[in-house]
Amino acid sequence: MRILVFFDLPVVRKEDRKDYQNFRRFLLNDGYIMLQYSVYTRICNGIDGINKHLNRLENNLPSKGSVRYLKITEKQFSEMKFLVGMPKKQEKTINSSQLSIF
Repeated sequence: MRILVFFDLPVVRKEDRKDYQNFRRFLLNDGYIMLQYSVYTRICNGIDGINKHLNRLENNLPSKGSVRYLKITEKQFSEMKFLVGMPKKQEKTINSSQLSIF
């Protein structure tokens, strides 16, 4: 399964830019990769993994702006088509086969 995180954060004031940087840094450190600007995705191992990362996400939300998430299966994610552009190198190397199943 995957979590998609979409966000739109203000960056006008210095404090807002700091909140934006901290949130983006949290996403990257927690294993998310950037699909597009303000769209990040993370592979999770089932519903328990999704819930764990959603709790982490909720604990690191910025105070302003808009943050949304969407849970989708790997099959749904693989059905995504490019209208313009190509997948980034990082997208090609990270897939569900890298999950450890115990």
